[in-house]
Amino acid sequence: MNNTKKLSRDRVAQLVAADIAAGSYVNIGLGMPTLVAKYLDPAKEIILHSENGILGIEDVTPGDAGDEDLINASKGRLQLIPGASISDQSLSFAMMRGGHLDATILGAFQVSCEGDIASWATDDTEAVPGIGGAMDLVAGARKVIVVMEHTTRDGRPKLLRACTFPLTGKGSVDVVYTDMAVIDVDHERGFVVRAMAEGLTREMLRAATDAPLSFSDQLFFI
Repeated sequence: MNNTKKLSRDRVAQLVAADIAAGSYVNIGLGMPTLVAKYLDPAKEIILHSENGILGIEDVTPGDAGDEDLINASKGRLQLIPGASISDQSLSFAMMRGGHLDATILGAFQVSCEGDIASWATDDTEAVPGIGGAMDLVAGARKVIVVMEHTTRDGRPKLLRACTFPLTGKGSVDVVYTDMAVIDVDHERGFVVRAMAEGLTREMLRAATDAPLSFSDQLFFI
């Protein structure tokens, strides 16, 4: 498994960006999800939301230092697009909780085949948990997209039959993009693999996943 060719973080972000529907209002979380903004097609007019109270953002122009008061979830600087708005956090969270976002893109520690997500705490007793707005997002967004590595650094599966860490949301996840595959969560069939990294076999993917996998009839390689 260590020799398996995996997708780069940027390649995963490209795949997510390509699948976002035109005209969507989308929240992008910290970590890998922030890379998605780099690859969105401007012609699709996707509006990005940041939970700290900004609606209508994009990455800063290359060579521009940006404004230190305008940051994304990963504390990276960003810039406003024409027509953008800034609100206090109570209004921003009302957008999230009220079903006004078409999608949210989150990182996660674990996802179960039932669509449960654990994204805010682990079994590391020295780590400081930080949930932010994740619970509000998975409850309020119309589609929940998870972007993460398929396994931990020591090779343990992160896609499981049942999450072992505290849950952020139950039955919330619609699709998972990892460095090995794109996997839809079907609430009858569980994990359904839509696409796999080139050179990966079904057996290799099953070995890296602690839950049953089924495969789409239109399975393709990426």
